[in-house]
Amino acid sequence: MSATPLVFQVELHNQVKSELIPPLLGASLAELTTWVQQQGQPAYRGKQLHEWIYDKGVRSLADISVFSKQWRKEVAEMPIGRSTLHYRSEAADGTVKYLLRLADDQIIETVGIPTFAEAGDGPKARLTVCVSTQVGCPMACDFCATGKGGYKRNLARHEIIDQVLTVQEDFQQHGSRYNGGNPRNALPRVSNVVFMGLGEPLLNTENVLAALKSLNQDVGIGQRSLTVSTVGIRDRIRQFAQNNLQITLAVSLHAPNQALREKLIPSARAYPLEDLLAECREYVEITGRRVTFEYILLAGVNDLPEHALELSKRLRGFQSHVNLIPYNPIQEADYKRPNRDRIQAFVNVLKQQNTAVSVRYSRGLEADAACGQLRASKN
Repeated sequence: MSATPLVFQVELHNQVKSELIPPLLGASLAELTTWVQQQGQPAYRGKQLHEWIYDKGVRSLADISVFSKQWRKEVAEMPIGRSTLHYRSEAADGTVKYLLRLADDQIIETVGIPTFAEAGDGPKARLTVCVSTQVGCPMACDFCATGKGGYKRNLARHEIIDQVLTVQEDFQQHGSRYNGGNPRNALPRVSNVVFMGLGEPLLNTENVLAALKSLNQDVGIGQRSLTVSTVGIRDRIRQFAQNNLQITLAVSLHAPNQALREKLIPSARAYPLEDLLAECREYVEITGRRVTFEYILLAGVNDLPEHALELSKRLRGFQSHVNLIPYNPIQEADYKRPNRDRIQAFVNVLKQQNTAVSVRYSRGLEADAACGQLRASKN
């Protein structure tokens, strides 16, 4: 008996319509149970299949040893949806960048970022994955390596989830060397996922929402440990808020005013800063969650004390947090990273204005740290 494509039922104009689910990765326990029963298998096979996909990271149904040899043979061609490793680059601080080859030979980039435990009783080690949501990016931000490479297509649900499982499996295999004899530094599972890799997540909302649901319910990552970053797409933040998720929304501002933002982010011409901030306020009202504003510091461009003062005034009374990111230089652009004194001066102004702020220094600087750099150099 050949394997039937996995299906689920949806109501459409009072008619029941069958739609194909893409490769099995991303399917829920209920959907997998329905599929195995369609193959004439008992319902408990669905739970086994779910465990092998999400906990054991199986890449082929033919490798699931708890299934009979005959049924494994019958369903061997049913794709799970895993990528293949194209390139791996590891930095001295433990950050690992991966280039993953998809089924259509497109290459995407993902990053595993370990944070190790401090001495004493502080937080244990955690493992964050930075995932891509598109092959390339159509936003064409002037300072971004990804935007310089053009846009190919959206990633499917399984292609997003696969990045998280790939990093988790790699750190389970290699992460023990970072332990240093301290069990608190063990990195067995991914604890956080940030949608900050290649692409604009809110231009791929359907697949991003599906991936968020699966990462939470199937992989077991808490919603508050999931962050989606966007440059801002009109009405999409509002639509995102209506899903009543408890994730973190990060909005890439990079400028305190419309004129400067238009120079750095071409799409800002169609979506004025005031409109974007108004939609962010709606997000806070609907979800009760604060918004993180990301601000890349570009030397001599947007890093002056007057920029910091203007930014703080824009965000006054806003339930928000500013995340400053010193720029990672790329060959394709002339922007520079400000020195630490300039960065600290910017921080000081924000703090004086009672604006919540932190500085995120990039990890793995020797490993083509800027988003899209490794893909451009090795693709």
